[in-house]
Amino acid sequence: MRSLEIGSATLTVLRGDITAQDTDAIVNAANSSLLGGGGVDGAIHRKGGPAILEECREIRRTRYPDGLPAGAAVSTGAGRLPARRVIHTVGPIWRGGTAGEADTLASAHRASLDLAALERLASIAFPAISTGAYGYPVHLAAEVAVGTVRDWLEKNTGSSIREVRFVLFSEADLRTYAAQL
Repeated sequence: MRSLEIGSATLTVLRGDITAQDTDAIVNAANSSLLGGGGVDGAIHRKGGPAILEECREIRRTRYPDGLPAGAAVSTGAGRLPARRVIHTVGPIWRGGTAGEADTLASAHRASLDLAALERLASIAFPAISTGAYGYPVHLAAEVAVGTVRDWLEKNTGSSIREVRFVLFSEADLRTYAAQL
């Protein structure tokens, strides 16, 4: 575990299970359907239970009938998870780095933080968005993710957010993200 103080907030990188975090919100690396999937998305839906899926279906019905766009974020309750909220965001699919992937990944992190601040949440935990099935190279994703969160915290010192965690599944990912602090 490694931490960095930014204003009145702490940015922490740790190894663990995103579904076990007791933060106000965890971020789901969702697909645009919001209806569950593999990886982090599947784990959150399985452990959180059917209440999350029901809220996601309502969001699709009322707000995003064509799916949540990459870089955007929405929130739901957390069902049986220890977190209070789940913020669902869609990261970019890696296409070689020339299709705006870094901008979209940064937007996914900013939108998640903006939503957490709007909901007056104090703590939020992120996984390594887009680095699994979407193929984003971990070292590049870490640079964008940590840099974006750092910038956001520096610019939003008056927000409710006091703790941001990056919760990484593997030791290698932990080292890569920690190097960006």
